[in-house]
Amino acid sequence: MNKERQNNLLYSMLSSPENRVRIFREIPINNQGFVLLNLSKRMQEEIISKLSDKELVELLEYLDPDEATDLLQSIDIKRRKRLLEKLGKEIRKKVEFLLRFDPRTAAGLMSLDYVEVNKSITFEQLSEIIKRHEKRTGKFPAVLIVEDGFLAGELPPHVLAIAKREEKIGRYVEKIPSIRYDKDESEVLAVFRGHPHNKIVVLDKDESILGIIYSDDILRLIKKRSLSSLRDFAGVSEEENVLDSALTKVRNRYKWLIINLATAFLAASVVGLFQETISKFVLLAVYMPIVAGMGGNAGTQTLAVVVRGLALKEIELKTARGVIINEILAGGINGIINGILVTAVAILWNKSPMLGLIIGLAMVINLIIAGFFGAIIPLIMKQLGKDPASSATIFITTATDVFGFFIFLGLATIML
Repeated sequence: MNKERQNNLLYSMLSSPENRVRIFREIPINNQGFVLLNLSKRMQEEIISKLSDKELVELLEYLDPDEATDLLQSIDIKRRKRLLEKLGKEIRKKVEFLLRFDPRTAAGLMSLDYVEVNKSITFEQLSEIIKRHEKRTGKFPAVLIVEDGFLAGELPPHVLAIAKREEKIGRYVEKIPSIRYDKDESEVLAVFRGHPHNKIVVLDKDESILGIIYSDDILRLIKKRSLSSLRDFAGVSEEENVLDSALTKVRNRYKWLIINLATAFLAASVVGLFQETISKFVLLAVYMPIVAGMGGNAGTQTLAVVVRGLALKEIELKTARGVIINEILAGGINGIINGILVTAVAILWNKSPMLGLIIGLAMVINLIIAGFFGAIIPLIMKQLGKDPASSATIFITTATDVFGFFIFLGLATIML
């Protein structure tokens, strides 16, 4: 199937829920599994639930064991066992092995497309091993070299073209990064960032080889996590699709919006404490959104930097004192810069030096608060086992709104 036709079919499936399964069945069987893997989890489950066991087994047979495992993990255990029994012996053995592991760990990402050979063999012997693997799987494997049962490195593919058949492969060994099977996805990404464009070997507790993670699997993981972070940041459900109906979108969003509404009332209650001041100096209402908005923007900037540091394991709550202090100082300096600008505007536009001083001081203090909360809240959320990207934004915005209004209107009450 050409790429254009595949994209058209995918679009039709997304935009036509009532015909989704019928359109899916029009896709050639050798492409169905790959299409299914590119759909959202909700759509995967919807289509899988309407396919027969025979149809599922046929499309699974065209996938690599690790890809077949990804699909089977979304199927209930009873049906999964039934499907495994109908799979071919070779793929079933590998899939059953992969299903033992947590999908969010290094082992959950690994592939079994490799051969493990001793460094003392010759290229002639290696050639036979590779041929057997290709005949069995249809794929060229990564060549992992071991010495005394432990990983020594890998054999770069290009060496096969230049080495002599009687040479031993040991002289061409190159180092390859490795990770323990139970390390989570974040640690896998950290290893990959240290060795980009490479493969990562997955090791068992006893340092024996369990599997290999290819760079394209890592890139898919990065894409998935980036999209997930964007959804979390906006308070959108992972299952929501751009072409979902209005009612589906409402079901996915209303809880988050209600939480935001509650925090908006909290900020409004602070403003309500200063009704008398605002009624005397109506001009204050013009500048209130500026103070709160700048605080929210600064807090979000800090949040993005800290969440990235947490993802790369560069910081944690215990060691974050310096980070918090730096963000507070940065907030203060940015507050002074922006405070001077807004003070000048208030003096020139409203002919009120006192108003300019109040809004300038409020800007400085609120950006300091934004730096503090933008750094500390994601660290605390991470410590509590929560996703800082999905849960910190609302608390930071609430803090900068509440404190921004309170400081600005409090100063105005005292000084005007």
